[in-house]
Amino acid sequence: MKKYDSVQSLLNDHYGQPIKILKETPVTGGAINDAFLLSLDNGEEAFLKTNTIELYHMFECEWNGVKAIEDTHTIQVPELFGIGIDQERNKSFILMDYIHQEPNEDYYRVFGQDLAKLHLADTKKYTASKTYGFLEDNYIGRIPQKNTLEDSWINFYRECRLRPQFEMAESYFTEEDKESAERLLERLEEYLIEPTFPSLLHGDLWEGNSIVGKDGKAWLVDPGCYVGHNETDLAMMELYGGFSPELFKAYYEIIPQVEGYPVRRDLYQLYHVVNHLNLFGERFLPETRMLIHKYGD
Repeated sequence: MKKYDSVQSLLNDHYGQPIKILKETPVTGGAINDAFLLSLDNGEEAFLKTNTIELYHMFECEWNGVKAIEDTHTIQVPELFGIGIDQERNKSFILMDYIHQEPNEDYYRVFGQDLAKLHLADTKKYTASKTYGFLEDNYIGRIPQKNTLEDSWINFYRECRLRPQFEMAESYFTEEDKESAERLLERLEEYLIEPTFPSLLHGDLWEGNSIVGKDGKAWLVDPGCYVGHNETDLAMMELYGGFSPELFKAYYEIIPQVEGYPVRRDLYQLYHVVNHLNLFGERFLPETRMLIHKYGD
């Protein structure tokens, strides 16, 4: 991918002519980046996300995740224009197509079907000779996410998901919490199962990272992609809600739910809860502590 030295040079390159930004409107989204709708003098619009220069690599990883999903030809993602470091703004950035939202009565049904197709897509190109992980480490929010290639899903989830987050959160934990967390890690084989197939995961699929486009279909944004158990995306979707039961019904018609999922769901949600603790602070400590002791005591 080409690294641009300004948003302006990227726009000029993308459209093949000098482009003027007529308006730069802040838009709401996640809590990690600043986001803007750019209105351009050629009548087009673009979506700009910026962060500190130090987090430029985060946008490189986002680019690779979006491209991974795009390559499956199963569910839609925005067209990426480019990434770079804008010295004038003193920011790193990623620029992409702006997706206009338009509600559609079939949205959740088609979303569920397309998500199942994504989870059934071939994953070999993302894990070399192994089964789980990803060809690069990336990010969950702005926190580094380890993707060491593994043949054991349970060991991957222990060593690349829960353990790094627990270690990062140590300052919040009592000795009792730490002991319970370690027992939980030792007992994962009692609760989790090895998947019957590996899935390319969005990795951070909360409601804000899916958009209903003008075509009435789901468009996925802000991935933290890796190959793992399909249930982890579903667990994240259920963590804070916002998705219709119709979506899950359509999904399970293609990939049936496996017995014991509710137990595994809580453990998969734990990764995101403790990540929120590490990102946003101790308001997420009670939920983290409850889940750790539920499985570690």
